[in-house]
Amino acid sequence: MSRVRRVRSALLSAAAIVVSAGIRRWRRRPSRMARLADAQNGGRWQTVTVNRPPTDVWAEALPEPLERYGDRLEIRIRPAPGNCGTELAARTKDRPSRLAIALPGRLAGQDPRQEVRRALREAKSQLESGKTAQTKPQP
Repeated sequence: MSRVRRVRSALLSAAAIVVSAGIRRWRRRPSRMARLADAQNGGRWQTVTVNRPPTDVWAEALPEPLERYGDRLEIRIRPAPGNCGTELAARTKDRPSRLAIALPGRLAGQDPRQEVRRALREAKSQLESGKTAQTKPQP
């Protein structure tokens, strides 16, 4: 009988560990209200890492591709993890419509986040090389 008790005790201990780990993970996730607030404030941040110090990224003004958007973008500049350049992040201030960010809207090029991604890529290119990289279409 003692062997059965030991097995049962071990199983109960393992189950308690799994349940407590699940509860800890569930508590760490952002609340529903935080996710809704993020969605209402333009959604996720689009981010690129620029191989320049933060003082070079925001010397006098923003890079021209981001400056085009004026007050329509929220911009965040901070040191990149591991001291490897600068993290340049942007998102739209206006909440994109669900239709625009759905798959058909993205395929039709109507997702405003695609424009933000493009502007960030162009800004990264300008900051690192001094000019905007352009791709040539493949035949």
